[in-house]
Amino acid sequence: MSNKTRLRRAAIISVSMSTLGTKLILAARLSIIALVVFSALALSAQDSSTPANAPASQPQAKSGTSDQKPADPGDQSLPTIKTGTDEVNVVFTVTDKKGRRITDLKQNDFSVVDDNKPPEQIRSFHAETNLPLQVGLLIDASNSVRDRFKFEQESAIEFLNQTIHPQKDQAFVIGFDVTPEVTQDFTDNTEALAHGVHELRPGGGTALYDALYYACRDKLLKNAKGLTVRRAIILLSDGDDNQSHVTREEAIEMAQRAEAIVYTISTNVSGTKGAGDKVLERIADATGGHAFFPFQIREVADAFAAIQDELRSQYAISYKPADLKHDGRYRTIEIVANDRKNLRVRSRRGWYAPAQ
Repeated sequence: MSNKTRLRRAAIISVSMSTLGTKLILAARLSIIALVVFSALALSAQDSSTPANAPASQPQAKSGTSDQKPADPGDQSLPTIKTGTDEVNVVFTVTDKKGRRITDLKQNDFSVVDDNKPPEQIRSFHAETNLPLQVGLLIDASNSVRDRFKFEQESAIEFLNQTIHPQKDQAFVIGFDVTPEVTQDFTDNTEALAHGVHELRPGGGTALYDALYYACRDKLLKNAKGLTVRRAIILLSDGDDNQSHVTREEAIEMAQRAEAIVYTISTNVSGTKGAGDKVLERIADATGGHAFFPFQIREVADAFAAIQDELRSQYAISYKPADLKHDGRYRTIEIVANDRKNLRVRSRRGWYAPAQ
């Protein structure tokens, strides 16, 4: 082979090697770019999804006056409360024949019957003065209570100032005529609560049952969060309902589901008990509360003071029911003092078993 031929072949091989090297370098660069793009897409997808073990984000609670329209009380959907044990908690009050509170009794001084049977086990019993309070103040703002509305507002504010302890207790204020209106949501700030009471203005019809139903379902039940608290509703009204979508018994049922004691203060100034007063008595009796009838204006403050004292001098018992079935059925509660002749127990009349 001549030298000329060898030089030509060497030139061809050199060009081919150079072309191949260029292609390899280009391919490597393209591979690196593809890897970077793929990694970026993977990271973006990971950031946009919530990990399985990450807590769900919670909406910020709005403090102060609530501008949201209350849910329709006719909506029968109920929030589900899940607990780890099948345990019933009951707060109750004991008085003597003259209505004076008795606060030094022991567990052996009582008998408990759940759904006509003794409980399988008593888990705890103690005189209860220190559990946190969740209090709902429901004030009838219909035209029928206009005459002494301002005095009742001031008495309610004094009650809240004396009852709600900062960083421990909470309360909310609802005024109602045709519809319930939250003028102050849950807070331990007594100044904010006072402002919520002052925001109330009388006028319109009376939807008492809707207001009680809403307060128990949309406030007490939804704010439960598994906390051990005492829940109470203070209801000021003449008891004459003419606008509600739910019935009296449906409102009572919701109060029992919320484990709320309802204290009623009548705004009737006629001097004699009317049909509305009997409604207030029925609500208080079914939930373990007490009905007050301050026919004189000055007696309104006395009623609030009596409620305040009672809330700090009650008993609490927790027990495991016998033959409990998760069927959502209503079960009766009866707590009786062994000294039936001289002592009277006030507690809610029943509760609802958990559903499947």
